[in-house]
Amino acid sequence: MTMSRETAETTGLKAVAWLAGNEELLPVFLGATGASEADFRAGLEDPAFQGSVLDFILMDDAWITGFCDAAGLRYDAPMQARAALPGGEAVHWT
Repeated sequence: MTMSRETAETTGLKAVAWLAGNEELLPVFLGATGASEADFRAGLEDPAFQGSVLDFILMDDAWITGFCDAAGLRYDAPMQARAALPGGEAVHWT
């Protein structure tokens, strides 16, 4: 199933909000990306930034389930949202 861009951005914004409220995981994201807290706040509405947050969350099953459980989303929603945001297109190597 393909997610609309609007729904993907809403899911991305929920992911950003969830990560912002996670005191243990937010510093890991900031350290891994080199983003500052000001960068984080500035990127809230940016679909490309939302995609980077989803990329980060998608790295660990526990993060996916934690986010989805908190947001009331299906476990495949972050992957579908990431695919619909900038940079999330499937890569074809042939």
